[in-house]
Amino acid sequence: MAPIKQIEYFRVPPRWLFVKITDSEGNTGWGEASLEGHTEAVEGCLDAFAERFVGLNAKYDPDIERIWQNGYRMGFYRGGPILMSALSGIDIALWDLKARRFGVPIYELLGGKVRNQLRVYAWIGGDRPGDVEAQARSRISQGFKAVKMNATEDLGWLDSPATLNASVERLKTVKSQGLDAGVDFHGRVHKAMAIQLAQKLAPHEPLFIEEPLLSEHPESIAALSKLIPIPIALGERLHSRWDIKPFLESASVSILQPDISHVGGISELRRIAIMAEAYDVALAPHCPLGPIALAANIQVDAVSANFAIQEMSLGIHYNHGSADIETYIKNPEAWTVKDGMLNLMQAPGLGIEMDEEKIRAATMGAKAWRSPYFQGPGGEWREW
Repeated sequence: MAPIKQIEYFRVPPRWLFVKITDSEGNTGWGEASLEGHTEAVEGCLDAFAERFVGLNAKYDPDIERIWQNGYRMGFYRGGPILMSALSGIDIALWDLKARRFGVPIYELLGGKVRNQLRVYAWIGGDRPGDVEAQARSRISQGFKAVKMNATEDLGWLDSPATLNASVERLKTVKSQGLDAGVDFHGRVHKAMAIQLAQKLAPHEPLFIEEPLLSEHPESIAALSKLIPIPIALGERLHSRWDIKPFLESASVSILQPDISHVGGISELRRIAIMAEAYDVALAPHCPLGPIALAANIQVDAVSANFAIQEMSLGIHYNHGSADIETYIKNPEAWTVKDGMLNLMQAPGLGIEMDEEKIRAATMGAKAWRSPYFQGPGGEWREW
């Protein structure tokens, strides 16, 4: 038995928070606890987890679940983005440590893969979507066959219907390049406008619409799902299987998009995938984050029968001018996309090799990322 000796975290550009766990025998594992815009809060939670977990055993299979349950249940207050993001970093690192010790990819410890390649997509368009034609062509040259873009700029609760027309034109432009396209409403669109926009987009067959309404409105999402033929996707702002359960029970969502860095890591994402399969709901994990989150998602994607498509943050607008998913790893070829597909990694653990020297250098003086915000013409806050 080798107890946890040290839990470290590293804030690195552009907006990621990496976690490293070392046991008393020198075995290590890496996780990711990125929570965009709330880095310091997650760091505080990781400090508290370190007090609780250092000294606990990390080597054998039962202990990952024991530690996960301790992190989730033993603080009285449960769930939410801060606690679950910190727990995600711990959980992913423990799985990486264990699988490396046994010399196998994590997916072998999850029961073994059901596929050798994964369908993937990348972002185009930015926070204020534009120039999608050139960006679509660039993604095609990188090997992608599917993309995602924001539907709109910021909107009022009731805006002019004419503000929605540009969304339709962007979708038509991207589809004309031969790409499938998901359209992310990003929670920016309130109910009165969301119904109109979904109906305008429907004839042009988006791959899915994402967060057509905020997940805090499950009754409205259920109503919308009965009015349109487009698959509805959401899940990035849901933080556990308990948060997701109502959307499965209402049959309002066709595609679940949990974020492995926000839902409690590999352990909880695997449980969510199995729950979703029982409701005939596809899994398409949310991941506009770093390389560790992506590699962790891939481990669960590999073993999930209902996996559909994986988001990749390669070249996403948040990364411009700072770092990308190749920056902090020694095997960037892991992210090579061909014919819209990504090969499973074969190496032990997460399948990527972290460049610890570069990570430690990057964390020096790294500032916490702050979420952008939108304001309307009257100075009111609008959903970003």
